[in-house]
Amino acid sequence: MNTERLAQQIAFLLEIDKLKTVLRRTYLLDDPRHENSAEHSWHLAVMAMLLAEHANAPVNLLHVLKMLLIHDVVEIDSGDTYIYDVAGNESKAAREQEAAKHIFGLLPDDQREEMHRLWEEFEARATPEARFAAALDRLMPMLHNYYTQGRSWQEHGVTDAQVIAHNGHMAEGAAALWEYAEAMIKDAVGKGYLAEAK
Repeated sequence: MNTERLAQQIAFLLEIDKLKTVLRRTYLLDDPRHENSAEHSWHLAVMAMLLAEHANAPVNLLHVLKMLLIHDVVEIDSGDTYIYDVAGNESKAAREQEAAKHIFGLLPDDQREEMHRLWEEFEARATPEARFAAALDRLMPMLHNYYTQGRSWQEHGVTDAQVIAHNGHMAEGAAALWEYAEAMIKDAVGKGYLAEAK
């Protein structure tokens, strides 16, 4: 047994436990508390298993699952940057790069490179798998907002135009899911869950 390799893997596993403490702006559907990033990643993995048939192109599901399970690990160091936070998003890429270097750096070289490559692939949305994973990553918070009567949208003064602008890339990975999301956005405006841009 390679004890040094195992020690590095265990160190990484213990470090990512901290993802459970990173709170997002979305609320749980049946609980007044915010969702954490670990819960979000788990939920996306289940979504991928169920909704892969809606991807624009055939995808390697295992590859998608790997990306979804590690895509937010960097938030342990960088924090969760709210999608509609203009100022926070200006420094997001730099903060997350530093976080990736530190957190994935805990792993043995081969696994560090694989994890970093998966994370960069997700961020770049350059493959069918990454585009599909990114579509799921955007759909879930919209579902949370819609089914909590727009709670987080309203707290942050988000408009339908912002939701469309920040989530429209879903169509690149899963046009059917974006079509569903567009209908949900329109319905949310009609029900008063989401403000209409003036």
